[in-house]
Amino acid sequence: MASEPINIYVGEHRRSIDEKGRVSLPSKWRFGSDHGEVYIAIPNPSGCITVYPPKMADKLREKASDVSLGDRRGQKTLTKLFSKADQLTCDGQGRISVNHMLESHAGLAREILMVGNFVTFSIWDPLRYTAYLDGDDDGDDEISKILTQLGL
Repeated sequence: MASEPINIYVGEHRRSIDEKGRVSLPSKWRFGSDHGEVYIAIPNPSGCITVYPPKMADKLREKASDVSLGDRRGQKTLTKLFSKADQLTCDGQGRISVNHMLESHAGLAREILMVGNFVTFSIWDPLRYTAYLDGDDDGDDEISKILTQLGL
């Protein structure tokens, strides 16, 4: 029996976004043939885009479903977060398309930086990434708190 491939996202990779919002993934990060697998891209409170592969998307769905309808703050935060999220697939040329809302959130221009976080990867504006690494942690905002609550 063949084992299922495990995606591991490590390293930093500079890329360019074309005029249609498409960016080529590093070959080691390619999603492979698309068999209906859903990758989720969400706006990260740090000012980047975080991309979750299918197994992580499944865990995210489970955690999000655990937020009670009576938890108004949690539900509002999920709405804010996922209304700006997107589903991604990889085309035959190894590209993903980043929607304009996510591009705007991350301040993306022509050049971007893809950063591996082992089980996920992030898409950054290179200058914003440098500022993030050099900056102090200010504490959690509302979205950071709910992401922590969700175990992400």
